[in-house]
Amino acid sequence: MEPETANSTNHQASTGTENEHNTSSHNIVNQTANDNPGEALSNTDEWEVGVAAAKIVNNQVIDKEENIVEFLIEPHTGVSFLVKLDDGKELAAVGLRKKSFLGIGIYAETEKLKELLRSKINEVYLAAAKPTAEMYQMVIDSDVGMAVRLVLVFPGITMSMVRKNFDEGLGASIKKLNGGEENNELTNMVMGEASNEIKLPAGSVIEITRLPGYILQTKVKDEVVSKVESELLCRAYFNMYLGDDVFDMDARERFGRIFPREKYV
Repeated sequence: MEPETANSTNHQASTGTENEHNTSSHNIVNQTANDNPGEALSNTDEWEVGVAAAKIVNNQVIDKEENIVEFLIEPHTGVSFLVKLDDGKELAAVGLRKKSFLGIGIYAETEKLKELLRSKINEVYLAAAKPTAEMYQMVIDSDVGMAVRLVLVFPGITMSMVRKNFDEGLGASIKKLNGGEENNELTNMVMGEASNEIKLPAGSVIEITRLPGYILQTKVKDEVVSKVESELLCRAYFNMYLGDDVFDMDARERFGRIFPREKYV
């Protein structure tokens, strides 16, 4: 499988590293990251924690001994996701879009989300045994930075196939949040500028990011293909991953583990 970007490590490389550290990978992660965004995730039995020795400078791996780059592997697809992106967003959940068999990595500005929830939800809700629907809805409706990385698992997928699958899911979500009214024009804006000629081999990455001001940015293979300012569009997109009818319910529940926890019973 091709790597997501120049600064990510493919599944084959991660497996080799894990074999070298099979008795102490969790300790290595904790010792080499003062601010360990993957700590809560690495305690999840369903996920495999990978540690790749590499220093990243300008998207180039220049030294495989000096620093540790953390990633998590989505178990169904074998796709690896960096625990922390260059812009500071942290990996909150991994999952799978079963219909199109895409690996999913959901990233967020986790501290800002925690501050948002603490400011809006009383202690009764924060003391709930697990995150509530209200908490997820606040995240969906907020303007806090988030991103979803979609990684193609199989070769032979075309841009037109991705566009069709994407538009169907997003269109349904927009309709649900828009009082039952469709908005095909808004739906088509997200992938509208992506050429059908773009080749998408296995390992290709599509990244959808919520920027300040309710701007939804789409990148295909690290190239920006659209930026759309729309609160409805932003809400509809993340509703597909955090709402009540999602692509991967397990990923939604994992995402909820980043919510404020100090008052949980």
